[in-house]
Amino acid sequence: MSICYGNHQLVFVSPPKPPKFSNHRKSLLRVQFGDAVKWDSSHFSYSFSSHKPIWGHGYLVRAASAASSGPLSGSGAEYSEQLQGTQPKEKTKRIAGIDQEEIDDPTLLADSDSCFCEFNGVQIHHKISDAELSALDTIKEGLALQSTNYPKRVHYPMILLHGFGASVFSWNRVMKPLAQVSGSKVLAFDRPAFGLTSRVDAVKHPSPNNQDTCPFNPYSMMFAVLATLYFIDFLATQKAILVGHSAGALVAVDTYFEAPERIAALILVAPAILAPFTKQNVVKQNQARINNQVQNSSDSNTRWNLFSRLSSMLAKFTKYIAEAIVNMVTGMADMINSLYKKALSAILRSAFGLMLIRMIIDKFGIAAVRNAWYDSSQVSDHVLQGYTKPLKVKGWDKALVEYTIAMLTDSASKLKQPLPKRLHEISCPVLIVTGDTDRLVPSWNAERLSRAIPGSCFEIIKNCGHLPQEEKPEEFLSIVDKFLQRVFGAAEEPRLQAVST
Repeated sequence: MSICYGNHQLVFVSPPKPPKFSNHRKSLLRVQFGDAVKWDSSHFSYSFSSHKPIWGHGYLVRAASAASSGPLSGSGAEYSEQLQGTQPKEKTKRIAGIDQEEIDDPTLLADSDSCFCEFNGVQIHHKISDAELSALDTIKEGLALQSTNYPKRVHYPMILLHGFGASVFSWNRVMKPLAQVSGSKVLAFDRPAFGLTSRVDAVKHPSPNNQDTCPFNPYSMMFAVLATLYFIDFLATQKAILVGHSAGALVAVDTYFEAPERIAALILVAPAILAPFTKQNVVKQNQARINNQVQNSSDSNTRWNLFSRLSSMLAKFTKYIAEAIVNMVTGMADMINSLYKKALSAILRSAFGLMLIRMIIDKFGIAAVRNAWYDSSQVSDHVLQGYTKPLKVKGWDKALVEYTIAMLTDSASKLKQPLPKRLHEISCPVLIVTGDTDRLVPSWNAERLSRAIPGSCFEIIKNCGHLPQEEKPEEFLSIVDKFLQRVFGAAEEPRLQAVST
């Protein structure tokens, strides 16, 4: 604690709690500074810097000259507020190196080419690249092209679906070139809980139709699917090519099964979809031989017919008992599973759950981005800022909790056959691209996924991690270009380079 009078400073070695100066205590603090013997409150200032107040009244004091310091400023009222113990403003908290500004309106963080539209009460952030405008921008940016002729190569626009923890930003290096490759519009949007799409209350959010009493969860997979179909209509087209990265690939495939007639092709980049395990077929000849042996043995022992009938009746009775036990156990398991999910949801929505989410993002968020690259030294500050900027939006932690709960308690998926068992039903053209050093989704899973989808193409990029469209954009664009040529019969066109950042 220090007290200044004019050009002199009185320093307390053990600072006390800021005292309140009353008239009868001013005389106790009266100190003679040099020739100054008159009390003048206008020359009196006070500062307090210790967080450990001492309640005693015995202070060690030393006087220090402040002749070299500049003149004091401020009114007596300001000094009075300081003397009454006004606390300094707390520093803004930081998560993953980002100040938690708690911005209510995500549009304040939008880029110049950002767009927003409302879908079922959610303001969805998206960007659109047009083929002609993208070509002009590419020329202005000085990218190498062999020709300036851009006929319409594909009759379908593209919709880009980002992965977990990502946003529209993850497509910024390939979005404009993809518009030129396809000759159509390319649209990318932020799914709820990510990017600059508005954060809404999942419990109070209205359902898509007012007659439905059950609220419509904006963080569910079904919402993402319906939002994708909405943007297909938004682009005024009957079909679109879906490009899904990581968890976005799951959205793309689910959208296909929801409306296969609206999907022209699927491009799955490092798809976070568990591929089915292949099972070896049983040798039918050996099985038939065993059945024949059993039948011949039964025919040769006709004296055991009565015993066989009794055994058959006992087997049927045992089967009924076993089915009853299985149903009972299954019901108990479903009940326990339901209680477990409710308990887990309550924990995640609690203050402890929010604190846990914030701690995980703070400690591992940036490390996860670097780990997604084959060469983490190539991750620039621009990339890190692009991934962490949404952390400035108010409620990002609650939205991430609701997204996690929606993925764990998705009731719509229970009504459908498991996705790995339906992959063989996909009939549209499919391209699967992955990096050979993907630490998040192994490349062998992507290869096995390509074998489960009939007629799919599989491409692997060397020295590449989980983000081919960011780490190896030129190779990624070349693979997509060749795929479109093969599928849609497009003629050879000028090769494009990725947008430099």
